[in-house]
Amino acid sequence: MSILMGIIGIVIVLAVAFLMSNDKKLINYKGIAVMLVIQLAISAFMMNTSIGRKVLDFITSVFTKVLSFGNDGISFVFGDLAGKGIFFIQTLVMIVFVSALLSILNYSRILPFGIKYIGGLVSKITGLPQIESFTAVNAMIFGDTTALIAVKNHIGGLTPNRLFIVTTTSLVSVSCSILGAYMQMIPAEYVLIALPLNVFSGLIVSSIVAPVKVEDENEVDIKAPAKQGTLFEAIGDGALDGGRVALIVAAMLVTYVGLLALVNYVLNGVIGLTVQDILGYIFYPIAFIMGIPADELMRAGGVMGTKVVANEFVAMLDFQKMMPHLSEKTVGIVSAYLISFANFSSIGIVLGTIQAINGEQASRVAKFGLKMLLVATMGSILTGIMVGLFI
Repeated sequence: MSILMGIIGIVIVLAVAFLMSNDKKLINYKGIAVMLVIQLAISAFMMNTSIGRKVLDFITSVFTKVLSFGNDGISFVFGDLAGKGIFFIQTLVMIVFVSALLSILNYSRILPFGIKYIGGLVSKITGLPQIESFTAVNAMIFGDTTALIAVKNHIGGLTPNRLFIVTTTSLVSVSCSILGAYMQMIPAEYVLIALPLNVFSGLIVSSIVAPVKVEDENEVDIKAPAKQGTLFEAIGDGALDGGRVALIVAAMLVTYVGLLALVNYVLNGVIGLTVQDILGYIFYPIAFIMGIPADELMRAGGVMGTKVVANEFVAMLDFQKMMPHLSEKTVGIVSAYLISFANFSSIGIVLGTIQAINGEQASRVAKFGLKMLLVATMGSILTGIMVGLFI
């Protein structure tokens, strides 16, 4: 029954995307089918085979070991405070260390090399244009803004449909620099599974809604997001960038958590409900088609809605308290769903990035901003369903 519900959920997501499509005759059904099969294969292998579980456990252990080195640095700077459960110190400061590591990998050309060839492979497998495929893969590593900046030389020449795919797939992603923070809040294995699934989820739903015709393309010039002159400069820039991100996330959390508490106080006094309760009702049917058990739909829906109206960190803070009281299936589905930047604030971030690149294209993004968020959220839903099928 659970598997059947998941299959129905996939069909519903694809059907909604089809109804939203602005050119149904141009949809690349073969490419969509191929990407769905790849998602199912990744999920089944990683979660339902002994080899896949060993691979996933190994990757998780590698990430955990790497993060332990960052914890050494945190302990050195903050001393006894590092073990006191202070969220900023124990979770957000890890962003600094991981950001520096990414900067090193980028400087050494390891990441640009991988993005170029993995993106090219995705393009050939799916039949989608190279720019869209490169952006989806790049966003998996660097997040939405840097993925868009990496293809800035091509943004001006994109058709409205291609621009929609590029911006939407960038939202169905997260930056690897904050993976360490996520992995300290929700189960690491679901964070890691969601990364590759999001690449295809974003491409599937956005290319149905805004299909494109693949024509002869020149070699795509993917610029490295960083151009440091020396290794030590790369380390320094990465650490400083990570520090800025950590402070920005902390500032957003202070604001959103405080505002939610204020609004909840007012709502609870007036109607006896909280924002999470209201969002739970709104997202109840969505949680249902994702395969979440009936007695956990309201709580899961509230977390899912919080992620859209606030951000994934605020949602994870709520979800972290609930996880001990929820089934493994709900934990897996919601965790995978949370691993993306699909929220209202991200519309402004993407719009600002495109504005800095090309003002004319930014006006187009402004017109389809809400649609972009809706489709990106559908991509996150698809990722959650895929994970739920194999729990």
